[in-house]
Amino acid sequence: MDRRFEIRRNELLAECEVAPAVFRDVMTRLDRFMEPFVGLLARREQEEHASTYVHGLLSDVKRKNVESIAYRHDQNRLGLQRFIGYANWDDAPLRTELARQVGQQLGEADGVIVFDPSSFPKKGTQSVGVQRQWSGRMGKVDNCQVGVFMGYVSSREHTLVDMRLYLPKEWAKDRARCRRAGVPKEVRYQPRHALCLEMLAEKGYLLPHEWIAGDEELGRVYHFRRDLQELGEQYLLAIPSNQLIRDLEIAPPPYQGKGHPRRRPWQQVRVWCATLTEKDWTRIDVRDGDKGPLVVDIVKRRVAARTDSRKEAPPEMLVVIRRTSDEGRVEYDYYLSNADPQTPLKEFARVAKAEHRIEECIQRSKGEAGLADYEVRTWKGWHHHQTLSLIATWFLVCEARRGKKMDRRDDCSSNPRGDRHNPARSLRMSHTSARRPRTRTPLGAKPTRQALSLEAA
Repeated sequence: MDRRFEIRRNELLAECEVAPAVFRDVMTRLDRFMEPFVGLLARREQEEHASTYVHGLLSDVKRKNVESIAYRHDQNRLGLQRFIGYANWDDAPLRTELARQVGQQLGEADGVIVFDPSSFPKKGTQSVGVQRQWSGRMGKVDNCQVGVFMGYVSSREHTLVDMRLYLPKEWAKDRARCRRAGVPKEVRYQPRHALCLEMLAEKGYLLPHEWIAGDEELGRVYHFRRDLQELGEQYLLAIPSNQLIRDLEIAPPPYQGKGHPRRRPWQQVRVWCATLTEKDWTRIDVRDGDKGPLVVDIVKRRVAARTDSRKEAPPEMLVVIRRTSDEGRVEYDYYLSNADPQTPLKEFARVAKAEHRIEECIQRSKGEAGLADYEVRTWKGWHHHQTLSLIATWFLVCEARRGKKMDRRDDCSSNPRGDRHNPARSLRMSHTSARRPRTRTPLGAKPTRQALSLEAA
């Protein structure tokens, strides 16, 4: 192992040591954290249920659905089931408050808003939006629901801030089926990129940003890139390897003396990439990876992409990033951008890295805050669960940042290594309060202790 990396690894491991005081009064902080969100609900019973549900999403129950959370808090499941599944409360203001907090605490002028569809495998056909459709998670067409997520990435942290349920055309056309699933009458079919534009219009002004990023499912849609351009947004969007492009930096074929001048040929981007020589690539050290420094090769070129209607789109920058996987395979990522051609390669690499962060955000929400553990069939139920799960994830992010930045104003020493010899420092990061937390007892429920899983912190 390289000596320099070994030293850096030991430094990182030392920084990972968490003082026991990080977890002190965590339940009190959670109650305080929830106040701006539950304050947007109309009734005290709704406030109690929302707080209980977020506590449950952050607890150590194996399956974080309504039934498990209700039993975890010694409650009758029917009240919580009604609140999540079909009670008439608006979840949109809670997500607006979430975006406001994220923009305020993580916001940076060069931040990146990232969009990414994510699937939830489901059985049957009655749950809202479920049908056989493309699942990026499984890499095939399967029976699933698809949510389109909006994340925010800055140098401070990254988290999810909003989401939309994708309703396939077959669902949107079947109004009787939509009525049974509680889909509002005004909801019509929207392609996934349109859902992204809707979230951007609603939350974009709350999130300081310089870039829009997204996966190839969005980047291949010319209309999405065109709409972002018209909105004045700067984008770096992934595209599939078979995207057709014309290289505008090579001379067109020579004129033959008659007819129209010949045009540059269309090429699949992977075919074009295979013609590059080693001197065309620039090597960039992106960041420290889990197994050492992460080094990538990158190239940019001014091109014109082919649209869905077989026309030539306005000039864009093609960015290709080459890297070697842990298994030794050479992998390529392809992007199109409307950025200035003079944009540094390192900036493109930074934004491409941010685009991959949203998958980490989704996995964190699924693994730590029960994002995929719902057992609801209705439109309201899906949105209620997803909203509260995003809020629970944001609490984990806040706690993780607090653990990194603790100073004397917080309840412990500014140096977490000061507790090195404290026997409590060997505890796992799954914390149960030693005393009864100071929380409001939910209506009709027995007082109980509550546990919080902070594995991701």
